[in-house]
Amino acid sequence: MPFAHLSGLDFYYERSGTGVPLLFISGTGGDLRMKPSVMDGPFPKHFDTLSYDQRGLGQSSKPDVAYTMADYADDAAALIQFARWNEANVAGASFGGMVAQELTLRHPTKVKRLVLMCTSPGGEGGASFPFHEIDHMSRAERARHMMPIADTRHDAAWAAADPEQYEFLLKIASADPYAEEPDRAMGARHQLDARAKHDTWSRLSQIKCPVMIAAGKYDGIATPQTQRNMAGRIPRAALHFYEGGHMFMLQDRAAFPEMISFLNG
Repeated sequence: MPFAHLSGLDFYYERSGTGVPLLFISGTGGDLRMKPSVMDGPFPKHFDTLSYDQRGLGQSSKPDVAYTMADYADDAAALIQFARWNEANVAGASFGGMVAQELTLRHPTKVKRLVLMCTSPGGEGGASFPFHEIDHMSRAERARHMMPIADTRHDAAWAAADPEQYEFLLKIASADPYAEEPDRAMGARHQLDARAKHDTWSRLSQIKCPVMIAAGKYDGIATPQTQRNMAGRIPRAALHFYEGGHMFMLQDRAAFPEMISFLNG
């Protein structure tokens, strides 16, 4: 298995495709063993794509210390250097978009073009849903709680009208074949603690690279108003809304082609 040894930690990564470099940064709890992953999608068909398990997650190192958003951003910058890229396009989804913001602010010369997917700036610009407040719930309880938030169309009336689809989505959201792995819960908790402190709002105007903000019209995790706030703060940012919730990229067929077109510049 491929690992990058960086700053005393081991990062599991996958790399596929040819062309312009693209670093993809995954969301909360991201684990490349959970299939299909981004590496099974359209990005590797268009770019030299690298994705990885972030610290505390998946098969990467899980040090039992406090993690910061700066740590996550510096990890991403180190992966770009490890790949022998002078710079790269970056796409970050949800928590990965938070890391991508911090990466671009801390290491501006490493980011060529940036796609922020279903994410938030924190602070006065709007925080993402506080996952750290429901960490005490079982996976099934969290899945049930988050269903109408991740996609605000999936309310009680929708669940009653289509119970088979509802139960199918709950089963997918609740599944974690690696839940009992040593240190998995600890690493996930450290990620949530860092996530809760995310705040780039006052610095977003410093981002100079081209930025596309991609979001779902029905996302209650990274809300539409938060996307508008970011678009008004980042110079010349392009804002695109899609027919979907937090996972709009899987719900609206227009999303990936438009993100790919933007990244190709």
